[in-house]
Amino acid sequence: MCSAAVKKQNPQSSAMAQSLELLLIQFLMPDNDARRQAEDQIKRLAKDPQVVPALVHHLRTAKTPNVRQLSAVLLRKKITGHWAKLSPQLRQLVKQSLIESITMEHSPPVRRASANVVSIIAKYAVPGGEWPDLLPFLFQCSQSAQEDHREVALILFSSLTETIGDSFRPYFADLQALLLKCLQDETSNGVRVAALKAVGSFIEFTYDASEVIKFREFIPSILNVSRQCLASGDEDVAIIAFEIFDELIESPAPLLGESVRAIVQFSLEVCSSPNLESSTRHQAIQIISWLAKYKSNSLKKHKLIIPILQIMCPLLTEATNRDEDDDDLAPDRAAAEVLDTMSLKLPKHVFPPVFEFASLSIQSVDPKFREASVTVLGVISEGCVELLKEKLGPVLHIVLGALRDPEQVVRGASAFALGQFAEYLQPEIISHYESVLPCILTAIEDSSDEVKEKSYYALAAFCECMGEEILPFLDSMMGKLFAAVQTSQRMLRETCMSAIGSVASAAEQAFLPYAERVLELMKTFMVLTSDEDLCSRARATELVGIVAMVVGRARMEPILPPFIEAAISGYGLEYSELREYTHGFFSNVAELLEDGMVQYLPHVVPLAFSSCNLDDGSAVDIDDSDDDENVNGFGGVSSDDEAQDEPRVRNISIRTGVLDEKAAATQALGQFALHTKSAYAPYLEESLKILVKHSSYFHEDVRLQAITGLKHILTAAHAIFQGHSDGASKAKEILDSVMTIYIKTMNEDDDKEVVAQACMSVADIIKDFGYVAVEPYMPRLVESTLVLLREESVCQQIESDSDIDDDDTGHDEVLMDAVSDLLPAFAKAMGSHFAPIFATLFDPLMKFAKASRPPQDRTMVVACLAEVAQDMGAPIAVYVDGVMPLVLKELASSSATNRRNAAFCVGELCKNGGVSSLKYFADALRGLYPLFGESEPDDAVRDNAAGAVARMIMAHQESVPLNQVLPVFVKVLPLKEDHEESMPVYSCICSLVLSSNPQIVPLVPDLVNVFAQVALSPIETPEVKVQIGRAFAHLLSLYGQQMQPLLGNLSPTHANALAAIAPKS
Repeated sequence: MCSAAVKKQNPQSSAMAQSLELLLIQFLMPDNDARRQAEDQIKRLAKDPQVVPALVHHLRTAKTPNVRQLSAVLLRKKITGHWAKLSPQLRQLVKQSLIESITMEHSPPVRRASANVVSIIAKYAVPGGEWPDLLPFLFQCSQSAQEDHREVALILFSSLTETIGDSFRPYFADLQALLLKCLQDETSNGVRVAALKAVGSFIEFTYDASEVIKFREFIPSILNVSRQCLASGDEDVAIIAFEIFDELIESPAPLLGESVRAIVQFSLEVCSSPNLESSTRHQAIQIISWLAKYKSNSLKKHKLIIPILQIMCPLLTEATNRDEDDDDLAPDRAAAEVLDTMSLKLPKHVFPPVFEFASLSIQSVDPKFREASVTVLGVISEGCVELLKEKLGPVLHIVLGALRDPEQVVRGASAFALGQFAEYLQPEIISHYESVLPCILTAIEDSSDEVKEKSYYALAAFCECMGEEILPFLDSMMGKLFAAVQTSQRMLRETCMSAIGSVASAAEQAFLPYAERVLELMKTFMVLTSDEDLCSRARATELVGIVAMVVGRARMEPILPPFIEAAISGYGLEYSELREYTHGFFSNVAELLEDGMVQYLPHVVPLAFSSCNLDDGSAVDIDDSDDDENVNGFGGVSSDDEAQDEPRVRNISIRTGVLDEKAAATQALGQFALHTKSAYAPYLEESLKILVKHSSYFHEDVRLQAITGLKHILTAAHAIFQGHSDGASKAKEILDSVMTIYIKTMNEDDDKEVVAQACMSVADIIKDFGYVAVEPYMPRLVESTLVLLREESVCQQIESDSDIDDDDTGHDEVLMDAVSDLLPAFAKAMGSHFAPIFATLFDPLMKFAKASRPPQDRTMVVACLAEVAQDMGAPIAVYVDGVMPLVLKELASSSATNRRNAAFCVGELCKNGGVSSLKYFADALRGLYPLFGESEPDDAVRDNAAGAVARMIMAHQESVPLNQVLPVFVKVLPLKEDHEESMPVYSCICSLVLSSNPQIVPLVPDLVNVFAQVALSPIETPEVKVQIGRAFAHLLSLYGQQMQPLLGNLSPTHANALAAIAPKS
């Protein structure tokens, strides 16, 4: 049917229409030459605005649907450029014709193509009030008895949401009701699918939480339509459901229980269907991942954790061909991501079923299940760290057994899991070195390169935290590593170099016999220039820096120049990873040489500057398929409802190499400033500018280095401006910039590690520069600390459905330990003046001491209280009743750290708590007593218990039954590990001796022995030894000859050391 309006054409557009008709027919011919000619002529004609009425004419009158569809496609492409040039009458004609095409056209592709043109014109016409009847028409159309009208109206709603979504706001409720009705359309699958797409478009546009909530009632209908689509093979439509769920999950509005259950059930059905496309399954797994991330409490509340794990764990057995391009879509990879997220969010609920799966699967005859068994333990090791540590014996039994499996994939997975354990299960994993290390050393000689590489990674991670335990293995280990680094393939060689670095750090001085050979070997790698060798060169550069630190300045400085020359020349090779490792190398060299680094600054600082200033803008490819010169011509244009007039962003990628390089260069600037101090003056201003800029960089790795480096810049500035006439004001200016950034970071940064570093840096500044320097910032610092203690800062914002369940709250080691260190820093700087500030911080701090919190939280509070009491002094008295019960309870903790901190705190509270603490003395002594006995395995705990008793005696001697306490006290001396307790402990003993306390007399033989050991100790300070010397001289003056047998029992070395510290009369 054609419109009368279209028939009346002026002669110009009539001529255009005639020539265009032939060209459109020619364009659709199979002959490529004819097609190309037609395309060129259409492009020429399309530059004239008269092409618009001509195309409209053919859209309505052409005999074949193909020509009508092509007319609509071309109109969509050209209307944007010509719309403004059209007369009002022509515009009206175009709108009228399109509406007619949508309602009267029989061909669905032509209807959809016309709908696409409508959405483009609406973008310009609706906001200006030029098309008032469009929305009423759509509402009318969507309720038409004709199925195809309903469908095309929904298609238009979808595309219009993207262009004129705001115009729908007044009709939001009506539109939602309409969409829900169409989702449940009983007669047409097409309408239901179009409604699903419209909901997808609409929810993407909706930002208001109250509007998003209303979509929750759509979930059952969405699931019905999606299941129908999957059954009929329309997977690409079914996955729209996942896009909708994605929006619902990310919105702050809570999901209803039934909804969560239904979404999880559907997602699990899809991801466990191997016959579906991997991209469809991936979308389903992604939804589970989002739920774990944003709504983990809902999963717990609705008992969905076990059903999810029952699907996810077996998915790990679906190992795909790793050469495929869509590796990231592989179900096993995606399932591992879900398990990782769930273990981080819900460790206590995840670990038991996963451990059960691993224990059963390791016995399977199917190697894929044995591989999954150890893979899953590696995957959850970061999240379930505490639970894995408790079960480390049985877990290692599984993993080390798998390292001897006949199947390579199982051995590879086992080596991966060991690497993860070595990274996350410190320090407990190290205590199993006798069983773990020999297994890894066997595995690095595996027949499979993949197993070898993972084993080197495990070896590197394992050795990183070892100490002298490594020594018995050192020789065989280095023999194997030397052989491997010279003969292996590149990839293995690089992992091998990492392992040598870890071994060097662990072995320290014992590594010296191997250092020369390592350095000589690395020299050969540090001069390689071919592209494929640059990664090895980067690792070698890193390794030389590590070995140099172990060897020390005296031996290293004379042989460094050729390495430094090679490192500098590497910058010219245009390889980001090499530059990154070279910055790390020079950070190490600066730490090693200190003032010896000054000569190299003119060469290396500009290189660090240029890496810091690299352009790392997101690499974005625009696919502008609307360009007239587009080589695909019109043939590349989709004519269905997915066509868009906006350029499509095809690919956004951040160049991560550049990011790592920036982080390393930023770190290097801080290290240069810290170690060369006043000699860094020429570079101070530019470095400060870069670090200030990087403190608000988009990626946390770079921000972290900037926040660390700013403190070092401050140290250098302090040295540079000392003695300058205007030095104080310049240093103050820099301090002001740095403190402002730190306070802003504490409040606004979203990364916990970055915020923790800002807190530690503030504590260091207070320590280094004193209270006067930070006084102007104290109100803001205290406010920021308060927000962090209340867990209300930006970096502590957690999932939206969180009724926080203390049961799953892990200790925030990264952040809260750093925050709690601020209070002692304030107390140290302010002394008793800290009291009014501490009063505001006390209650938020004590929240972490609740019985429901993890033991690490409680010991953090106890340690913080102890240090505050130590430096704030008497004002702590008002808190004694509030905290002493907690501290006494902690003395019996199963954790040595908790007992140690509690003993320290008891002593400080008794010493500074005045009369408030006296009533607790008897309970305190009772609680401390077991820490002196054989049953206490930890020397540091015992030393702190001795420190506590010493403080109690010094503060209120009359309240301590010395006749019972002193024999037990003296028996544990000398101190074994925590020599910070030396001053209080030995001052107490010496004071009792010098005052000739009668209770000390029976203990004189023991004391002479203790004094001799202290006199000979290389660790004890001269101040301690002077006190001991005075007490010993006093005993000599009292007992004279009676002392001779006691001295005769000492070894000559001990006797001489004791004589040397006694004051000469």
